[in-house]
Amino acid sequence: MSMSPERRWLAFDTSTDVLSLAVARGEQVWTQTLPGGAQASSGLIPAVLALLAEADMPLASLDAIVFGRGPGSFTGLRTACAVAQGLAFGVDVPVLPVDTLLAVAEEARWAQSQAGAIAPDAALNVLALLDARMDEVYSAVYCWQPAAGTTPGLWQEAGPLRVGAPESVAMPEGQPVLQAGNAFAAYGHRLPQAASDGGRCEALPTAAALLRLAPALWAQGLTVPAEQAMPLYIRDKVANTTAEREAMKAQAQSALAKATAQP
Repeated sequence: MSMSPERRWLAFDTSTDVLSLAVARGEQVWTQTLPGGAQASSGLIPAVLALLAEADMPLASLDAIVFGRGPGSFTGLRTACAVAQGLAFGVDVPVLPVDTLLAVAEEARWAQSQAGAIAPDAALNVLALLDARMDEVYSAVYCWQPAAGTTPGLWQEAGPLRVGAPESVAMPEGQPVLQAGNAFAAYGHRLPQAASDGGRCEALPTAAALLRLAPALWAQGLTVPAEQAMPLYIRDKVANTTAEREAMKAQAQSALAKATAQP
């Protein structure tokens, strides 16, 4: 993993049934994977504080808190945003929201590269897919432009974020495309195939993927203040209800209280 040695990051994703957590200090990375879903709301803050303690990194020493903003589980996204807000408010650090489908694409690229299925310096097109439940999938297309000279590798969005029936997913034409995500067990037979299909790869939006994405997003100035840690919904329900806003506020206050109570 290539990142500036002075950077310190906390990253987490609770958008799926898996809670993925990681911290980084320069080249050193600590990761943890725990059950997500309903357990994420109670387990995330203790896990964050424990992992930071293991890495000997106080919250106040962080450069940013990186989190998966969605799309994904409504409850999981609210949990991630509330915890990111509360922790960031407590120590006055910015937050770095990352699209979960972009993290899926990055995790797939990394896994394929580590397995030798693709060259580390190869261009790659990824159709990222996450199970959206309700007989639908979230999808987006990304293109990886490998490093060239002093220019680092960079992801580019090649297709908009969508949600819909598996049959409605659009495959880019005329180029190999790797399908990556967690939608294959439930919908694999209903997802489109193409003559230029680049295969399939199980992948989740891991915190380690968020860390690999963080330096480039940081360099693009995409950090925001704590109060702007908001979920990305792409279903028809695009706004929080009053009850959901109150729930997020309460979660953020709880996160802040727990963080500031630490010695």
